[in-house]
Amino acid sequence: MMVFALIFSALTYAQDVELTKKDSIVQSYWLVTLGANAVDDSGDEFGELFDFKEGWNMVPYPSRVSVGRYFKNGLGLEAIGSYNRYKEGKIIDNVVNPEDIDYWGLDFRVSYDLNMILGETGFFDPYIGIGAGYTDANNQGRGTYNAIIGFRTWFSDHWGLDFNSTGKWAMDTENASNHIQHALGVAYRFEVEKGLSRKGEEKLAMLEELEKEQQRIQDSITEVEKAKKLAERLQKEKEAAELAAAEKAKREAEEARRAAIQTKINDLGNVYFKLNSSYLTSKDKELLNQLVAIMKDESNLIIKVTAHTDSRGTKKYNQWLSERRAERTVEYVIAKGISENRMSHEAFGETQLVNDCGDGVRCTEEQHARNRRSEFIIEQF
Repeated sequence: MMVFALIFSALTYAQDVELTKKDSIVQSYWLVTLGANAVDDSGDEFGELFDFKEGWNMVPYPSRVSVGRYFKNGLGLEAIGSYNRYKEGKIIDNVVNPEDIDYWGLDFRVSYDLNMILGETGFFDPYIGIGAGYTDANNQGRGTYNAIIGFRTWFSDHWGLDFNSTGKWAMDTENASNHIQHALGVAYRFEVEKGLSRKGEEKLAMLEELEKEQQRIQDSITEVEKAKKLAERLQKEKEAAELAAAEKAKREAEEARRAAIQTKINDLGNVYFKLNSSYLTSKDKELLNQLVAIMKDESNLIIKVTAHTDSRGTKKYNQWLSERRAERTVEYVIAKGISENRMSHEAFGETQLVNDCGDGVRCTEEQHARNRRSEFIIEQF
């Protein structure tokens, strides 16, 4: 029961830490964005960040495009092209702008995904970056050093929005001012390669550990089952050996008892008949009474009586005489209360002599008398 409880607990825990789509994240991809940009070149752009009315310049159509490659280590490379117009009446470098002036920018940047530090933040994907570029603004061209902060929010594996702000510091501060460029765009990423988030990796490690534990439990169960089967086999072999030994002992005991009874019967001796006679003498009846007593003690004992003659006379006559001797012997035993189905008989005439007193051989009367007999054989015990 303990093993099954462990398995149930392991399976339940496995369901709790199962990997889901939420555990996978986009790790590397190509990115294209298209959107708008706003430029604050008021001269106090870092002091009044949200001076929309007097400091921000925008055009009412898509004015920014970018393409970039982002890698598994969190770094990204991006090229950005933008267009804008400094509007008449806006504050440009602390002066009211007298006329509309075109703004052009081409920038390159290296960014870093802050999720690599913060951990996965779901749909919120913040980043920082540095870069350099060239800007033609307020009729002045200048190289710039750039610092970027932004974030993307994703609606799917491919589509999202990109928000960022870039501070641009002119390389030649004598002829050009510093400014901020804000951007908002639709982002599309392709050739997306996904992997596990940190939480997903933790879950995977847990699942791998759980799989090892389940395998250990299964191995334990297998070993227990093997030991159980071995114990059952050994028990069966032991029981079979004990049964075989018991049966052998029983057979040996039965054989010993049978032999003992046969010896007991043999010790009674045989019924010996007079020449040409099948009648029992008082001595013969006394012997048969002892046989009856044995058969009454052994209720399952079945006896076969075999009757014989000596060689004198014809074979036909001797066969008939032996049959009469067998019948009279059996009849006497039955008359003493032994069931007739426990007695059988067979006559052999002169065919089974116990000595060499066959036809034509001179023998004494005593030698011939040994052949005129009825014998008792245990037929079933």
